[in-house]
Amino acid sequence: MYNNRNIVLHELIGLRVRVLRSEDRYQKNISGTVLDETKNTLLVDTERGMRRVVKKTSVFRFYAERKSFIVKGEEINFRPDERIEKALKFYRKRVI
Repeated sequence: MYNNRNIVLHELIGLRVRVLRSEDRYQKNISGTVLDETKNTLLVDTERGMRRVVKKTSVFRFYAERKSFIVKGEEINFRPDERIEKALKFYRKRVI
C-alpha cells in the first residue's frame, strides 16, 4: 500500500505521474504513465508519445490508489533495484 512516506521505496513503473517542476522547461507539466525507469530518468507515455524525464532536477506528483504524492527527484534518483537500500534516508525524513 502506498503512502506519503513509502512512495520513495515502491515500484514506480505503471503509476500515473505529472512533472510539477523541472530545470528543463520542456519537461515541466509532462504527464502520463511511467513505462520504464533508469537510474537518472523516467520514461513516460504521454498523449503525444514517449518522453524521457530527468529525475534529479524535477519534482513529481505520482498518483496511486486514488491518492497523490509529491516526490523530489533526488529522493528517487537511484536504480530501481537499489532504491530500497539507498532511499531509506529519504524515507525516514518523509512525513506520513
